[in-house]
Amino acid sequence: MVKLSVEDIIAKIKNEETFEAVSEDYSFTIKIEEYVYYACGAVHNGHQFRQELWDNCLHTEYERWFEEDPETKEMVKSHPIVIAGCDSRFEYDLNRAPETAIYEDAWGKKLWKQPLPIEMHEKSLQKHANFYKVVHALISKLEEKFGVCIVYDMHSYNWKRWTREVPTWNLGTSNVDNQRFGEEIESWRAILEKTPLPNGIKSTSKINDTFQGNGYFLKYITQNFNNTLVLATEIAKVYCDELKQIMYPEVVTAVEKYLKLELKKHANTFYAKHKS
Repeated sequence: MVKLSVEDIIAKIKNEETFEAVSEDYSFTIKIEEYVYYACGAVHNGHQFRQELWDNCLHTEYERWFEEDPETKEMVKSHPIVIAGCDSRFEYDLNRAPETAIYEDAWGKKLWKQPLPIEMHEKSLQKHANFYKVVHALISKLEEKFGVCIVYDMHSYNWKRWTREVPTWNLGTSNVDNQRFGEEIESWRAILEKTPLPNGIKSTSKINDTFQGNGYFLKYITQNFNNTLVLATEIAKVYCDELKQIMYPEVVTAVEKYLKLELKKHANTFYAKHKS
């Protein structure tokens, strides 16, 4: 992995170079081992929270971790194209539009002791903008090269906060073309339902049950590109103890191992059908 400017990353994408890089401000990573018709994203994977914000933040490190999506990059790490956030959504949320990306409060609790100075806002929003410049370049290249593209938008959610039974996997599809891509949506749901999980954890999957797919990452790609399907894919945090902040690496590994084969097969089927 190398450190690159956003301009250099975009230039490499336009030239169809393979590389693995972290942005020069360490806000996101991108890996392109091969140019293929599918990509994986993990926009809430990050936990970094820049030091100049620490003293002004009312949320603890654990409270921030609780709302992030740890290990979602790890679950898709084996695939040729992966882009992931490094910074916490509490600094700026890549899955929100720029005008709402910086929280004033989060999950019912005020975030800042004092309002953020303008320069702090601008620094965070520049990171947000840079990420989407790269996303735009990436999807442009994949649509140009293959005609169509599919993006697996990986997230997780805290299932223990729900007062009813919720699925292990949730697909949010309210902002994609369900008529055009309905077959691929249902087949992805069925694949996720068969995920073999250790420790007696059952795998269930539903569509628009806990979340509906209203994130900005999905909306940005869907609104700017006519031939890319984004599958907002949420796994319940069965791979950790969300209340004690304990990770279960054997569960993460099981998901990664399963998706290594099944995600690629799903993408291949998608491309075979829609490439014309």
